[in-house]
Amino acid sequence: MAPDRQVSRRRSSRARTTTIPGSRKDGYRAGTGVWLVVGGKAGRAAARVGPGDDAQQAPLSRLRGAAVEADARRVGAVVSWLCVAALTSLVVALFVAGADKNSEITQLRRQGVPVEVTVSSCLGLMGGSGSNVAGYSCKGSFTHDGHRYRTQLPGTALHPRGFKLRAVAVVDDPGLVSTPAAVASEHPSTTVFILPGLLSLVLALAVGILVRKTPRLWASSGKSPVALN
Repeated sequence: MAPDRQVSRRRSSRARTTTIPGSRKDGYRAGTGVWLVVGGKAGRAAARVGPGDDAQQAPLSRLRGAAVEADARRVGAVVSWLCVAALTSLVVALFVAGADKNSEITQLRRQGVPVEVTVSSCLGLMGGSGSNVAGYSCKGSFTHDGHRYRTQLPGTALHPRGFKLRAVAVVDDPGLVSTPAAVASEHPSTTVFILPGLLSLVLALAVGILVRKTPRLWASSGKSPVALN
């Protein structure tokens, strides 16, 4: 009878090492899919993977990949809007520069008076490589109605100190000086607005595309374009 009792005890000990998954007394670790079962006199530990773990982990990986893709799209949308802002600034600057150019030509033709500018100094302008001189920036002064004005000479030619240069100047704006030949040949023109006009069309097209796509992108992520955080 003694051997039978020992066999039954071993069987009962092994039976206690098996627990039913889902019991609160077992060692299930949430999120790991592993059941830790401790039992028996020897205190041995057994572990097995819960059913359906592969099916649970695959959707999670796919969801994380979709989230990363959505984040990349949102970053791309933000970068696109920044490019639109930069293009807007460029278009505005070109329009302002064109308007200023036409305004200067108009002032010189209407308000310009002939003056004689005396060259006082010239400074060399270095080229792109820095090894050669691309031109010269000369300064001078002229007198009109008993008043002496200092100004920047037009062009990049080198003039000796004390050289007398005939020019056309606007007395109300002494910095606006040009040569008689340039004033006679230049006229206000709308061609200065061709480039900013073309860029405006590109800007309008880009804004239209982004306005249509951006709300859909942020709606799919449940966030608004304003609340980036």
